[in-house]
Amino acid sequence: MRRLAIVPALLVLAACSQPSIADRLVAGHWVDLTYDFDSTTIYWPTAQPFHLTVVSAQRTPGGWYYAANNFSAAEHGGTHLDAPVHFIEKKHTADQIPLSQLIAPAVVIDVRAKADSNPDYRVHQSDITAWEGAHGDIPEGSIVLIRTGWGTRWPDRARYLGTTKTGPVGVAQLHFPGLDLDAARALVRRRISAVGIDTPSIDYGQSTTFQVHRRLFASNVPAFENVAHLEGLPVTGALVIALPMKIKGGSGGPLRIVALLP
Repeated sequence: MRRLAIVPALLVLAACSQPSIADRLVAGHWVDLTYDFDSTTIYWPTAQPFHLTVVSAQRTPGGWYYAANNFSAAEHGGTHLDAPVHFIEKKHTADQIPLSQLIAPAVVIDVRAKADSNPDYRVHQSDITAWEGAHGDIPEGSIVLIRTGWGTRWPDRARYLGTTKTGPVGVAQLHFPGLDLDAARALVRRRISAVGIDTPSIDYGQSTTFQVHRRLFASNVPAFENVAHLEGLPVTGALVIALPMKIKGGSGGPLRIVALLP
């Protein structure tokens, strides 16, 4: 069953290309949409940040080099997955999300002009319908990526989050774009596979009710947050592969997300 889950995405890939699937996978142009995890990685003001402890980085008595580390971090930080169970009880955990929702063609909705003049901008249903007016209906099963331009601010916490403070005080001062509830409803109606954004959250920074999370996750639509380098993707035609750490029962986790360009 798990092997069959990726068949739809591979069929789309085969249909839109003249070279074989193997040729595209090996020789195609890939874009890494993932930020490094290190001491500068941005986490929610109340979350445990990434910490790497070096266990070994030296030559052994036997003469060979040996490196090993321990790491710790919250599930939600850096480029990461939000599993539906993050806000909706009994919905998919990180390990339960079908591969067909993590490997799919992508569309990119660009709202930079609006977000640039309003750090609290919320993507509206009209942004989606305007995109469809220019490019056609969003295909069912797509991964929808929202480009706000916030990636240019990474890893400057003050510019990216709106604050450098931590704890509840920091949460109250968050300012960054997200989606609004009508946009979430519109995406659910289009039966998309997942939604990603180049900000810390699919809900805008000042949200206190997280309605976008709740609406998408109620329909088992996962989210990818802090997605990097969306400027490297075309509006349509890329294939996204978003593979999170498979934490059994997890509400999310670190995500390695890449795109194969057409």
